[in-house]
Amino acid sequence: MRQVRSIFLSDIHLGTRACQAEHLLGLLKEYSSEYVFLLGDIVDLWSMSRGEVHWSPEQNTFIQKMLRRSRHGEKVFFIPGNHDEALREYVGMAFGNVMVEREYIHTAADGRR
Repeated sequence: MRQVRSIFLSDIHLGTRACQAEHLLGLLKEYSSEYVFLLGDIVDLWSMSRGEVHWSPEQNTFIQKMLRRSRHGEKVFFIPGNHDEALREYVGMAFGNVMVEREYIHTAADGRR
């Protein structure tokens, strides 16, 4: 497994048929990191609220992997977007060590923000 400092993921749209969780799981098998940033539209609550729910085993595995990584020392931050904006009411809370934040300023290895 290759080690990188940070992984940035967005627009996963869990809960929809369009979600390509199997490709995402392939990426996560190849890379570990110090930080994982889940940047908006991770869960598509808009589609789910319309009754358009598709939750595959791979989507469930993605959630399990994020929780496992957070338990094993990777810092996982979730910043809700517009499709999962209802989760903003949980800003400041952690779900299995996954921190929900309104925003997060990432500092690169060279000190740039």
